[in-house]
Amino acid sequence: MKNLTYSIHDDVFHQFPGYMRGVVIAFGVTNGESPRELITLLREAEGTLSGHLIKEEITIHPCIASWREAYRAFGAKPAKFRPSIEAMVRRVLNDNQLPSINALVDIGNIISLRHLVPVGGHAIDEVTQDIILRKATGDEEFTAFGSTEIEHPDPGEIIFAEGKTVLTRRWTWRQANYTLTLPSTKNIEFNIDGLPPVSEAEVDSISHETMELIERFCGGKLRYEILNEGNPRLRLDG
Repeated sequence: MKNLTYSIHDDVFHQFPGYMRGVVIAFGVTNGESPRELITLLREAEGTLSGHLIKEEITIHPCIASWREAYRAFGAKPAKFRPSIEAMVRRVLNDNQLPSINALVDIGNIISLRHLVPVGGHAIDEVTQDIILRKATGDEEFTAFGSTEIEHPDPGEIIFAEGKTVLTRRWTWRQANYTLTLPSTKNIEFNIDGLPPVSEAEVDSISHETMELIERFCGGKLRYEILNEGNPRLRLDG
């Protein structure tokens, strides 16, 4: 993984002023089944959400409304392609507990529910090319989690990609099979997405909280950086 970079294309910042992404990178983690303590934190996050937000308020909550508007801006109808944070919140408020997948996935879900921001984890064990958040040309390839069918993103759609391989479609909507976080994952990066009204100080705090949970339950060598218009690129290697 030497000399690889992670970047966000200028077009994203130009279309979505104030957008930033906290990137937490962890090498040498020990993943696996979540211990009871971590599952308890997940259930607590669900309970706190249910106590502070009702279903009728989901689409007008500032942290969710901003993502719905962003989806509309690049041509994705949010009622059809719900931003990941909205889909998760709806599930919880419909009294459907999130399943415990593994420690790293559960950590991402806990952070998302606590702060109502999209948090996506990508295993980077097999990554061999630079990765970038950018607009799609339409000739990239995407194989969704749980599927073998190859899809092509819509031109102009925001994608997270390694070369021509799409890791996530529609910014935060659906992840590919390729970089799924598995019990065997040793190296991972977490994306913590902030659109206004979420501030850079909040993304910084959430990134630190994410690192603390990873270190506590999975160990590893960790670092983080905030990517924004003035700092659009980081080194991906350890």
